[in-house]
Amino acid sequence: MGQREHVRVAVIGSGFGGLGAAVRLRREGITDFVVLERAGSVGGTWRDNSYPGCACDVPSHLYSFSFAPNPDWPRTFSGQEHIRTYLERVADTFRLRSHIRLDHEVLMMRWDGDELRWEIETSQGTMTADVVVSATGPLSDPKTPEIPGLADFPGKVFHSSRWDHDYDLRGKRVAMIGTGASAIQIVPAIQPQAGKLTLFQRTPPWVLPRMDRKITEVERWLHRQLPFTGSARRGLLWGIRELQVSAFTKRPNELGLIESLAKANIAKSIKDPALRARLTPSYRIGCKRILLSSDYYPALAQPNVDIVASGLSEVRGSRVVAADGSETEVDAIIFGTGFHVTDLPIAERVVGADGITLAESWKDGMQSLRGATAAGFPNWMTIIGANTGLGNSSMILMIESQLNYMADYLRQLSVLGGRAALAARPSAVGAWNRRVQERMERTVWKSGGCNSWYLDANGRNTTLWPGTTGEFRRETRRVDLSEYEVVRVLAESAAAAESADVAS
Repeated sequence: MGQREHVRVAVIGSGFGGLGAAVRLRREGITDFVVLERAGSVGGTWRDNSYPGCACDVPSHLYSFSFAPNPDWPRTFSGQEHIRTYLERVADTFRLRSHIRLDHEVLMMRWDGDELRWEIETSQGTMTADVVVSATGPLSDPKTPEIPGLADFPGKVFHSSRWDHDYDLRGKRVAMIGTGASAIQIVPAIQPQAGKLTLFQRTPPWVLPRMDRKITEVERWLHRQLPFTGSARRGLLWGIRELQVSAFTKRPNELGLIESLAKANIAKSIKDPALRARLTPSYRIGCKRILLSSDYYPALAQPNVDIVASGLSEVRGSRVVAADGSETEVDAIIFGTGFHVTDLPIAERVVGADGITLAESWKDGMQSLRGATAAGFPNWMTIIGANTGLGNSSMILMIESQLNYMADYLRQLSVLGGRAALAARPSAVGAWNRRVQERMERTVWKSGGCNSWYLDANGRNTTLWPGTTGEFRRETRRVDLSEYEVVRVLAESAAAAESADVAS
């Protein structure tokens, strides 16, 4: 039998986090790595989410790597196709293709404490790695609620992130389930086609106008010829959002002006007082993610749109039944019900030093040290881990901070020499998370009066970072070895001990 392939680092996923990790590895002089991708192309969530109207709600020049600026963004808020093209270009520009293994779904990862390496079982075979960097992301596995009778529905059913482009919605009676970030983009895109569109809304979102426009040729030329202008634009966008953070994390009452603007946005498009009341949230703005759209409310005001102010509770044949008892005949059901964010499916496929899965370790909620490492899982780290999400800025900023931490983690392993692993101390993980949760109590996400996808089953916010991106970058600039236990193979540990005895 042939020897299994072994690499220094195995990166899981090829979205922003995975490709960013690959670029950083090459910049650190590490070329012995692979990127394992379960799909047939790179792009992560920007490959999977191709629904009509899909676009980013963060400005383009901020939603891109600082080390890979794109002077040719076509719009201030770019669409899915532009972001996916950007990621493909990153893979080519930084010569990552030879490291990427497409159609390699990771089925299981097990820590081998004797060899100090990870055994990785994929859909294409097995391999081993000294270090695993999980970059699967929280928006990769769709969440579809279990609805009685759904399996017997005779029409079409799909999730927004698994859009069926072969299904023609023209003239169809469509049920849209959910009113999150995807739904407010989908509704205006499909409303003109649908014969009847019924929106099931458990809780209305706060929606502000999306100040989107084409980026002019002059602007693009300027950014190409004078790159510092693109950097300045990015810096300005970043700075504005940094100044907003304290209102979300320390002084939620300061969000009152923004809430007034959101109410004015509703009134501008919705003239019916009863409908306006149904679309006005009862919680503080910012408690759930503030959504951006200039065509959502106008679409809801159209005569072929009906809003059911409750969730979907049952399906009876071709009729969908709301929690309020109302029934609607439909031809298609589209779920815009989000993703497994606080219960990451990849956690069920990671078995650590104690023989338990990461999901079992996190049964009371996700906990990671500086959003990167977990107790009981040596030489394993994640990009976009617990409490690294943002409520008002670009996740690329957080990803790049975590790449700094990853790079120093690998440097520390090299300095240690020999066969070594770093295992996060439970005390350090606990201390970091207590600090994060104490700060979380002051935020609008905990005090704003809503139940959002930021919260886990225990009501803890294990998703968002309660501070600025600049602060997080400072916290992840270096690895503090006092927060880790250095683990070595038994033979090397015994030799080191013997050498110390001889020296004494």
